[in-house]
Amino acid sequence: MHELAVAQALVEQVEAVIDQHHATSASLIRVRIGPLAGVVAELLATAFPLAAAGSRMQHAELEFTYAPIQVRCQTCGADTEAAMNRLICGACGDWHTQIISGDELLLESVELINDTPLDSPLSAHPYV
Repeated sequence: MHELAVAQALVEQVEAVIDQHHATSASLIRVRIGPLAGVVAELLATAFPLAAAGSRMQHAELEFTYAPIQVRCQTCGADTEAAMNRLICGACGDWHTQIISGDELLLESVELINDTPLDSPLSAHPYV
């Protein structure tokens, strides 16, 4: 199950975001995933708690947004939605297309928690 490796990489990426913003933890992690990404969202959701155990996001909710498959026709130039096994232009029906959406796996957003006391030097200069 390579979703565990993907979950571990996601944890590393979110840890970097937490550090960058001087936060203490993450509460919500939103991932944009397309049907051609090669990752099963349900398996990633199962693997994430294992990868996040003991980290600053161990209690975070993992949420998915789903990207549609979109193609750009090399013949007519139209951008249209396509089906998983039928990557043809929805305007002219040509098969000379380029995928422009649907193969991504992106960290879309992270909601952070900052438990730093207001009188802390970090709260006065959060981006030091």
